[in-house]
Amino acid sequence: MKAAVFREYNKDPTKNVKIEDIDVPKIKSNEVLIKVEAASYNYNDLWAIWGEPVKTPLPHISGSDIGGTVVEVGPDVQKIKVGDRVVSHSNMSCRVCYECTSGREYDCNERTIWGFQTGPLWGGFAQYAHLPEVNVVKIADNVSFNDAAAVSMVGMTSWHMLVGRAKIKPGQLVLIMGGGSGVGMVGTQIAKLYNCTVIATAGNKDKMDKCMELGADYTVNHREADWYKKVREIAKKLGQPGVDVVFEHIGKSVFPQEVALLKMGGTLVATGATTGYDSTIDLRFLFFKGTNLLGSTQGTKAELEDVMYWVSKGKIKPVIDTILPFSNMVEGHVMMANAQQFGKILTTPQKL
Repeated sequence: MKAAVFREYNKDPTKNVKIEDIDVPKIKSNEVLIKVEAASYNYNDLWAIWGEPVKTPLPHISGSDIGGTVVEVGPDVQKIKVGDRVVSHSNMSCRVCYECTSGREYDCNERTIWGFQTGPLWGGFAQYAHLPEVNVVKIADNVSFNDAAAVSMVGMTSWHMLVGRAKIKPGQLVLIMGGGSGVGMVGTQIAKLYNCTVIATAGNKDKMDKCMELGADYTVNHREADWYKKVREIAKKLGQPGVDVVFEHIGKSVFPQEVALLKMGGTLVATGATTGYDSTIDLRFLFFKGTNLLGSTQGTKAELEDVMYWVSKGKIKPVIDTILPFSNMVEGHVMMANAQQFGKILTTPQKL
């Protein structure tokens, strides 16, 4: 089969990621073999290629989000059958520890992200991929493989942030930071599914307009120095002293202002820090206002199933920027490194 393989780390993906012929993987008794029809890019693919911030197993196949058809099942597989249309659940955990059996598989000490920390040669950018049965979810016939791959990780992550952790309620005022990102685009749609009022931020006018098309009620450019003042003005116009929920993944450059924007008892839920980790906050906002600061990482298989249900109903619409033939798939890594896209970048391993 064809697979996108790299055998050394390099800051330039065009130097180390190559399409190679390798053997079709042999599955274990609890695994399924999937013919990969679509695979979606994530920023952790770049981290793997760079070897930073963690070293990934070499030789390596990246790719954590795939949609495809099951072509083989192991003898211990119970629920999945040959011919099933599936999407990957990339959060791999032991499934037997206290955290896993408490419904917190994302807190498992043995947790790894498939296609990022797994290997050697175990990821989604290949014509065939294998996964344990517990790491695949069936998709409805009206959900395309492209849409499934595009929404799986960002959808699950966003659902866990807003529904699982922040526990949003109808009518709340929700600030979606980075509304043009993968998680931000789904976050806006989830908040609107819950009948919330959404303020989305983005880094330029084009992305702000597209956030409005996704359902945001207001947009603000978070690259402007006074962006937080504009958010506060919107809240005041709505008769609110601040926002109920901040959906955060930008980090250091905006974190203090985000905390200050929360109303009494408001919640900030964070899943990343692309501008840096070493932020500061005024602690008075924490204890005087009863602020909730929540961390969030990935999500559960059940939350992925929730997302795929709403995708099948047309209430969450995956946003796809570019679909690349597999022979030119490395271009997707370059696009992502340069933040050229609005929406997900996909490749189609069966189409060279």
